[in-house]
Amino acid sequence: MSTFKNLPAPPAAEKRPATDTRHGVTRSDDYGWLRADNWQSMFRDPSILDPAIRAHLEAENAYQAAAMADTEALRKVLFAEMKGRIKEDDSSVPVKDGAYAYGTLYVTGGEQPHYFRTPRDGGEKTILLDGDREADGKAYFRLSGIDASSDHALGLWGYDDKGSEYFTLRVRDLGTGADLSDVIENTGGGGAWAPDGRSFFYTVLDDNHRPSKIFRHVIGTPQAEDRLVYEEEDPGFFMGVGGSLLDDFIYIDIHDHETSEYRLLSTKDLDAEPVLVAARETGIEYEMTEGGDVFYILTNADGAKDFKIVEAPVGAPARANWRDVVPHTPGRLIISHMAFARHLVWLERENGLPQIKIRDRRSGEEHAIAFAEEAYSLGLQGAAEYDTDVIRFSYSSMTTPSQLFDYDMATRERTLLKTQEVPSGHNAADYVTRRVLAKAKDGAEVPVSLLYRRDTALDGTAPCLLYGYGAYGITIPAAFNTSCLSLVDRGFVYAIAHVRGGKDKGFAWYEDGKMGRKTNTFTDFIAAADHLVAQGFTAYDRIVAEGGSAGGMLMGAVANLAPEKFAGIIAAVPFVDVLNTMLDDTLPLTPPEWPEWGNPIEDAEAYRHIASYSPYDNVGEKAYPAILALGGLTDPRVTYWEPAKWVARLREKTTGTAPILLKTNMDAGHGGAAGRFQRLEEVAFEYAFALKVAGKA
Repeated sequence: MSTFKNLPAPPAAEKRPATDTRHGVTRSDDYGWLRADNWQSMFRDPSILDPAIRAHLEAENAYQAAAMADTEALRKVLFAEMKGRIKEDDSSVPVKDGAYAYGTLYVTGGEQPHYFRTPRDGGEKTILLDGDREADGKAYFRLSGIDASSDHALGLWGYDDKGSEYFTLRVRDLGTGADLSDVIENTGGGGAWAPDGRSFFYTVLDDNHRPSKIFRHVIGTPQAEDRLVYEEEDPGFFMGVGGSLLDDFIYIDIHDHETSEYRLLSTKDLDAEPVLVAARETGIEYEMTEGGDVFYILTNADGAKDFKIVEAPVGAPARANWRDVVPHTPGRLIISHMAFARHLVWLERENGLPQIKIRDRRSGEEHAIAFAEEAYSLGLQGAAEYDTDVIRFSYSSMTTPSQLFDYDMATRERTLLKTQEVPSGHNAADYVTRRVLAKAKDGAEVPVSLLYRRDTALDGTAPCLLYGYGAYGITIPAAFNTSCLSLVDRGFVYAIAHVRGGKDKGFAWYEDGKMGRKTNTFTDFIAAADHLVAQGFTAYDRIVAEGGSAGGMLMGAVANLAPEKFAGIIAAVPFVDVLNTMLDDTLPLTPPEWPEWGNPIEDAEAYRHIASYSPYDNVGEKAYPAILALGGLTDPRVTYWEPAKWVARLREKTTGTAPILLKTNMDAGHGGAAGRFQRLEEVAFEYAFALKVAGKA
């Protein structure tokens, strides 16, 4: 149903064949030259990109601009609609912390958040950090937030102005609003204050963009004098630093996708060496939170596949002293947990639906906060205080705007604090949300969340945007999304396929979509499309598939496996050159990703399996549907050359006439544009493509 006509000839990337032999297999890559040899430096200074590469990316941008030129008016309408559903001068409900309450707000026309505080029980707002002012004149700007010191005198804030996720940290006097002389470069974006408010801990990224070192910085001293607290020598592990609610400990969290390790630093001796809690053991994960004289630890140890919560004495938290508090229940996945003076709280998911559970730490009595809709999203909000009976959570569904509640764990009273405003109006009764089950190739039942207008004819004529991710155990929530209403109001069925690789149906659902079982993710998505067609929700020539990052790999795979079942495919920052990336151990995420995909450098079987599905390596001579690939020049997660190479090979191989487009944001990275309205312009572009290929533009 594509309506692309009279397009100019697309760019043809030069072929520069290069061969690579591994495990007795030789491959040739004609487009490997699009990978900049100086990518590490280019992420910090995009102006040094090889001119030949820049010229090719700009030619691609010119081609997609020409192909989408007739949607300019539509994109403006879509943008206006989506912007009209956002309260421009919105403000969060402040979170109480000591003498103050902290929150964020946006101003009319503003792109960036403003961080503020008020007196604890309300009063005049004091702006601590004006994101719009800090971003002024910059093509890209993203804040990592601001964190107040324990005495509320100073604020630690960070920004990235390249899109490469190398954050600079600054320290602000919250009384005067002036920044101190302290400037910390090349960080992960955040830090953890010591209780004295005169020093903080932070993570430094190395030249390969890996968080390899934790330092302590003392206010007023140069970064070069900062003390190295811990160095992680294994490039396969991520690392982060944080503080406990009671300010007793600094947590150093070291993990990959299946193994974790904690080291603790008592804030009573900031010069001490961090103490190991439980040594890393492949496949064993744990997360810690402090509960006074005990730690509560969420873990999958001892065969607890769907996780359990144990406790251990603060003075002796080693694994030998772990004692079950919330035992493992197969099929009930515990996602996260929090501890307060009198209560233990956790978020769990069972039968695909989340609920919040609360235990009285004195009596052991438990109760749940649950909801009755067929598909919904539920989230625990972060806390700033330990001695409280009140937690905060959010709730939404695909038809219900987000609601924010305070919940008193002692009285079980629920207080609605805020309902997401939709200024242009929203009547939930006009829409239907459902959850259906698609039968997978092996008989597994794949949940699919649906949203459509009540007056949409379900006779096979409706277009459909089918979204999928399916990796790292990430669950895509059935949450309220104001942007997708622009498609739904035009007759689309909006669908989320909860494919294997996520934890939508427990940890086993994740395991069945990783490593040697990765192809289940792809066949699950195709099964979801088949089911929607069989049930009359849509037709194959009306389905537009969408996914980003690892979900972009899913898009590339289904394009190869079943191109005839999709009218179009939107692949945002798509991880499509899987084999080459997993063979390149200098790239930021490659060693940490091996537990998710396999290590094809050392493992011949992993090499063969990845080679069997890697989208770039499996592009064939077939009629591909219309494809829109989106990349970011300074993206450290999925590098710009992955979609660029993929599009070049697709163009070379396709036997069809549908356009294959590449749009590279030359001023951004993995998340696209940083401003809230700039991001809506990108969504409007994607939706205009979907409407165009579905014949609705």
